Amino acid sequence: MKQKNLFLLLFIIFFTANLTYSQTMTIKEKVKRYKPVTLSADLSWMTDNEKKIIPILVEISNIMDDLFWMQNYGDKESLLSGITDEYEKQFILINYGPWDQLDGNKPFIAGFGDKPKGANLYPSDMSVEEFEKLDDPLKTSLYTIIRRDEYGKLKVIPYSVAYEKELKKASELLSEASKLAENPGLKNYLKLRAEALLTDNYQPSDFEWMDMKTSNIDFVVGPIENYTDGLFGYKTAFEAFLLIKDREWSEKLTKFVAVLPEIQSGLPVNEIYKTERPASGSDLNVYDAIYYAGDCNAGSKTIAINLPNDEEVQLKKGARRLQLKNIMKAKFDNIVIPIADLLITPEQRKYVKFNAFFENTMFHEVAHGLGIKNTVTGTGTVREALKEQYSALEEGKADILGLYIVTKLYEMDMLSEGEIMDNYTTFLAGIFRSCRFGAASAHGKANMMRFYYFQDKGAFSRYNNGTYSVNFEKMKDAVISSVQQILRIQGDGDYDAAKYMIEKDGYIKEELQADLNRINASGIPVDIVFNMGPEYIKF
Repeated sequence: MKQKNLFLLLFIIFFTANLTYSQTMTIKEKVKRYKPVTLSADLSWMTDNEKKIIPILVEISNIMDDLFWMQNYGDKESLLSGITDEYEKQFILINYGPWDQLDGNKPFIAGFGDKPKGANLYPSDMSVEEFEKLDDPLKTSLYTIIRRDEYGKLKVIPYSVAYEKELKKASELLSEASKLAENPGLKNYLKLRAEALLTDNYQPSDFEWMDMKTSNIDFVVGPIENYTDGLFGYKTAFEAFLLIKDREWSEKLTKFVAVLPEIQSGLPVNEIYKTERPASGSDLNVYDAIYYAGDCNAGSKTIAINLPNDEEVQLKKGARRLQLKNIMKAKFDNIVIPIADLLITPEQRKYVKFNAFFENTMFHEVAHGLGIKNTVTGTGTVREALKEQYSALEEGKADILGLYIVTKLYEMDMLSEGEIMDNYTTFLAGIFRSCRFGAASAHGKANMMRFYYFQDKGAFSRYNNGTYSVNFEKMKDAVISSVQQILRIQGDGDYDAAKYMIEKDGYIKEELQADLNRINASGIPVDIVFNMGPEYIKF
């Protein structure tokens, strides 16, 4: 009996020692890991019509929020009505469902199993083989869901039909806001976006949005990113960002757009992988965010935007990169600096700076528009060829190519306020921040792959006291070789290579997990949540 009890005790000790910190936390503790941040703004300088538009756009955003609930989980009210614990309710609202987005989408409410890979965009009992046999060209559309008919057969339903009531209301509100808009670009964009919600044809409004660069107000709204579709990566999720332009910071960035073609042509890969040229319509602008809704508000919060995703629009018009300065600053102050104080060697902590964090994030978004969009093997777009592996590899490309761009800009004397070591060290600290998003996040997987690639190349050193330092020359070499690796995989449309890369390193291994556990145990927030709405805005 004593031997049996000893064996049981040893098993418990072994098991609990190998749990992640997150797995041992209560729901209350998980909620407390999110730092509340108020999205306030002084809009008293705006015109009367601009002030009238803001509450309308908030109302539209709330419709997008409801639609994302339907896509990610289903009936929000039926889920919440069965919950009596206040912290469980709060955590459900943070995650838009009963699955922890930053812990591999593991269920945290009793009675729920694993999250379906396709969320609520496909029948939960649908197999991949069944989907592939479905004879309907719209099944892979960005703007359709899959359901079963009365006979149990799969059928394709356009978003405009599946969510007709909600989209009709949102469309009416967009038309109302369009009539109030004084900026021609904003007026036309809102009008075309209103039509798009009813027709599922978003490309005309995407083209119009590309020309909407002088408006004080920016409003990103509709079904946009495909991260929620973990099954195929086909379906887009509803979201909304309501943004106010920071003209002073935006002015600082205009000089970088002109050199993007030169950066593209100089990429360290075979010419066949860089024949595409970024369109001249690309721009960089800085904003303060005053409202998030839907997909972008679930789990970890977006700090920058690179849109549109439509490859045809990008090749003809480029892309707009919107840097959300107030969100970046909140994360840098509350998360990145405390992580650096814990995990970066004292000698290198001086290199962790907000300007470097801002630049790394900005050129991450710029990098999405560089590289290659269509495979060189004739297998369609990179997105189509890589399927569900696309998002994680594309985020990895943006991370590493962004760092490559920063390096080149320093060499061209276009960045001069700091030094490249600032960006490298801040990037390393940022990896730990993003790895905490978990393997359910494309950004989290990308950072895990980056960590292990840098580790293999000796780009950083880890000391016995658990701190890290950047090895400058090896980091620089690793950036180049990683750019080469990812652009080749994307250009070749090599699904198997992408899958191998993600399966090999797209998860948290033991030593990294121990360091992340130290971060969690220290009380450093994992991310932020917002106090937001018209009541926080000064009109």
